[in-house]
Amino acid sequence: MQGRDRRRALARSAGRDRIEHRHRLVSRAGRDALISTLRIGPPPAELVRSALDRAFADAEARGGLVAALDAGCGRNSILAAYRSRIGRFVGADVHSPPDGSLAYLDEFVVADLCADSEAFPPASFDVILSNFTVEHFADPPAAFANLRRWLRPGGHLVITTVNRRHPFVRSYLGIPPRARARLQRLVKTTAADAHPLVGACNDPRTLQAALASAGFTSVDIQTTGHLARAWGRRLPTFTLGLIGDLAVKPVASRRSTIVAEAVAP
Repeated sequence: MQGRDRRRALARSAGRDRIEHRHRLVSRAGRDALISTLRIGPPPAELVRSALDRAFADAEARGGLVAALDAGCGRNSILAAYRSRIGRFVGADVHSPPDGSLAYLDEFVVADLCADSEAFPPASFDVILSNFTVEHFADPPAAFANLRRWLRPGGHLVITTVNRRHPFVRSYLGIPPRARARLQRLVKTTAADAHPLVGACNDPRTLQAALASAGFTSVDIQTTGHLARAWGRRLPTFTLGLIGDLAVKPVASRRSTIVAEAVAP
């Protein structure tokens, strides 16, 4: 009798798991269908991959092993997907990551990208990625000058950052820091991810001018993405992001993410 009851309990549990799995799939499919109606371009990750593919192709054409820096790597790196093409893989951030979280790196350096100009010798890298770090720069001109100095001639800088032209992003950056910190902890997976936001160089025109002033050439700026997908880990933040996206009527202004490429001369 006990064995029969146990089998029934296991069957009921398995049934509930299947139902919950279907609900998750339907929910995810419904969200994707809903946000696709916003018509605001490919996911930022697609543009970033294209930019990195070009950066690595150029570096490999010059010969030798590719040296890559993830400037502001946090606890993971998009560049990890390129590990087999990287001879020297370095990560830098203002805080040390948890042990073992960046095991694919050859080297990790604690550095402030704005202030630590001597963190790396000049012409150290072929590819530098700055993934959602520009919005945290207290001194963007200094940071871009450092990134330019650390690149080898012909090296590529690839940037993703939030687009301040999006009214919801602009409002978010404009609220009092204490209230913004609480909201940021909601949006991020952990409070440790919520670094101070500055947003001093976070519209396409300002970013392009800043990169040119730092000495970069072939500066290309694109905007894409939307808050609903970026914040969609949980239903409350998905809803919050969707409200922000739908509050903007011009399609071009709904794009919440900037993807930039620049080359060191």
